[in-house]
Amino acid sequence: MKMLIKNANIITPFEIKRNSSLVVENGKISAVFSGDTIDETGFAEVVDAAGKYLAPGFIDIHNHGNFGHDTMEGTDEAVRSMADQHLQHGVTSFLLTTMTSAMGDIEKALRKAAEYTKAEVDAERPVAQVLGVYLEGPYFSEEKKGAQPAEHLKEISVSELQGLIEAAQNTIRVASLAPELDGAVEAVRFLKEQGITVAAGHSMATFAQTKAAADAGLTLATHLYNGMRNFSHREPGIIGAVLTDERVYGEIICDGIHVHVGAMDLAVKAKGKDRIVLVTDAMMAAGMPDGVYELGGQTVYVKDGTATLEDGTLAGSTLTMNKAVYNMVNLVNVPLQDAVRMASLNPATAIGVSDRKGSIELGKDADLIIFDDNLDVSWAAVQGKPRRM
Repeated sequence: MKMLIKNANIITPFEIKRNSSLVVENGKISAVFSGDTIDETGFAEVVDAAGKYLAPGFIDIHNHGNFGHDTMEGTDEAVRSMADQHLQHGVTSFLLTTMTSAMGDIEKALRKAAEYTKAEVDAERPVAQVLGVYLEGPYFSEEKKGAQPAEHLKEISVSELQGLIEAAQNTIRVASLAPELDGAVEAVRFLKEQGITVAAGHSMATFAQTKAAADAGLTLATHLYNGMRNFSHREPGIIGAVLTDERVYGEIICDGIHVHVGAMDLAVKAKGKDRIVLVTDAMMAAGMPDGVYELGGQTVYVKDGTATLEDGTLAGSTLTMNKAVYNMVNLVNVPLQDAVRMASLNPATAIGVSDRKGSIELGKDADLIIFDDNLDVSWAAVQGKPRRM
């Protein structure tokens, strides 16, 4: 199918092209041009963006669930519902994120994720595409476990990791672990050899331990600032290592709850527009009213949109990605095109899919969204298959 999207402000990796148009052919971006003089003959569909923004679809690499469902359910209903709701908030692709749990439960979720990673996009009702798995745990520090259940935390085992990779049918794209644990450097090297992005998270690692993991191939920080050793001028720790190492991307949960605006501003200044990855770390209460929910078998209380365990520990978020981008612009004063990059091209690059995802460039998948100044999404396409919201 050949599709024209006209009258758009197109957000590319380098600029916002005002009053421009884009052509999609066979699910790929085939042309981008300026001006409003367009011959519309020969197009199977013409979409009028009506002066709104046309951007690459967002990629949420770290999220546990939304609208009453969770990755760990390991069911068709859960994955389909999550993918559907993701698209309504501008996310055209995402990673299904597990969490620390019994190994049998993790393996069940991995097997279901593998099915959806290999599924074709439904042309009748496209939903966000599953790109693989984000393995969050169980190899974390107990002191910085956050909402990860302590009874299921484990020491690192490369043979066990191999079993998880097999259960996921080689669809794990990110594996998060604490760099200070015994065997961490060996595990980082092993995971990188498998083509998996390695993240540091829920960790008491020192500056030196984090740098050693980065030297071995670690390139991502799980929700930067959260679940990490506090920064000190004498021991900068994992936060200091991430902020000063250009090899490492830093995830940010930009909900105004998890990270102070000043700390987000510092991260942007330290890492630059190319090394910040916006994530939601959303749990099943995202898009739902305040109430009582569950995460990793633990009761979560949501009040005024903040999700916590009974003891007050933050337990994921209720954030959506379009709101994260809005907050980055309006709270942290990041230019719109840079905030969009943090939610699209940066995550695509961090997990190794930027050759086909994450930006409006010729030949890439036509994963596209149209939104207004409030970041409300009115239209989306996944591999060129359109859907109005």
